[in-house]
Amino acid sequence: MTPDADLRLIRATERSTDTQQTSGMTREVAISKEGIWAAFVRTEPGMASGWHHHAAYETAIFLLKGRVRFEFGRGGANAIEAGPGDFVHVPPGAVHRESDPEATEGQIVVIRAGTGAPNVNVDGPA
Repeated sequence: MTPDADLRLIRATERSTDTQQTSGMTREVAISKEGIWAAFVRTEPGMASGWHHHAAYETAIFLLKGRVRFEFGRGGANAIEAGPGDFVHVPPGAVHRESDPEATEGQIVVIRAGTGAPNVNVDGPA
């Protein structure tokens, strides 16, 4: 506990794209330190990202704008679709990819708790 610690404001202009990116998505990182990672993510209209996972991180995704389809599971056979106001939980190591089925940019907020690499690109699900 640090009762005298100062809060920090991270403005939109201070977010960094200096992080592992996945095709079709632009991750703008606001917070990246041991145990927590937070970013604003834009998805291109009609895009399908590359397959990836988030290593030992628990990931919570909140959709602000647009729709995002998540494919996952053996052979990528499972899918869910989320819209504005929805949360999606991605467990550690879950191989998945996102796609934006709409003609407009998607906007999501991603919060991760864990350690290690926050994003690992892979060839596809087993």
